[in-house]
Amino acid sequence: MNYLKTALLLVILTVLLVGMGSLIGGRQGAMTAFVLSLVINGISYWFSDKIVLAMYRAKEAPQDKFSSLYKIVKELSKNAKIPMPRVFVVESPGANAFATGRDPSHACVCVTSGITELLDENELRGVIAHELAHVKNRDTLIMTVTASIAGAIMMIANMIRWGAMFGSSRDDRDSGGNVFGLIAVSIIAPIAALLVQMAISRSREFGADKRGAIIAHDTHGLAMALEKLEAATRYHGLDASPQTAHLFIVNPFKGSFIANLFSTHPPIKERIKKLRALNV
Repeated sequence: MNYLKTALLLVILTVLLVGMGSLIGGRQGAMTAFVLSLVINGISYWFSDKIVLAMYRAKEAPQDKFSSLYKIVKELSKNAKIPMPRVFVVESPGANAFATGRDPSHACVCVTSGITELLDENELRGVIAHELAHVKNRDTLIMTVTASIAGAIMMIANMIRWGAMFGSSRDDRDSGGNVFGLIAVSIIAPIAALLVQMAISRSREFGADKRGAIIAHDTHGLAMALEKLEAATRYHGLDASPQTAHLFIVNPFKGSFIANLFSTHPPIKERIKKLRALNV
């Protein structure tokens, strides 16, 4: 059911993108937007991992320095029945982690230096198991495609908004209603895209929590890790891009009411509650 819901939401995002292309250029604009969505999906499929790792200056973790981390990844990959992913580290005091890659055979798990210092071994096992669950579920590809399409919708919305405000001539005064309509659409469509992205991301996070607990044969480690990560993020956020915030195990931005309201992550308390209700 989760995969059907995700597929439906991705279709809605694509329809939004094509619809906005139509607003700009009619049938030709709609076709251009559709081709753009195909290009976005292609780039996301082949290059998403390289783009994200470069964005955060992630370096492949030296095995001698991070031997315990490699041991955890190797053991849990075996539990998950997937190839062991490459292991990367981002030098940052912000405690967080993410996974990327188009499929389990081309996956990477990345942790910040801050998370390795904050969590004990059992808690780190919970986090790695969660990320491997994303890999096994192919969420890494789904969420990258989602973010790319949502980003394209926001870009086109900006084009429509500025074009509506400054592109009309004095002879178009009678069409003022259309101008205001275009501006309204350019505001509403990105909000709709954000809500769809949030729905997909939150659904996949719950799924990864559950499968991660099964992979680790434990719910306590991840639950404790989430508590620590939530507290730590209040003081040490991560210099993250909003377009990739959904990749991280917890919201990388310092906590605020607005940030939490529009977060791509479910509330930590709700995630912990669901974890502790599991019997694995």
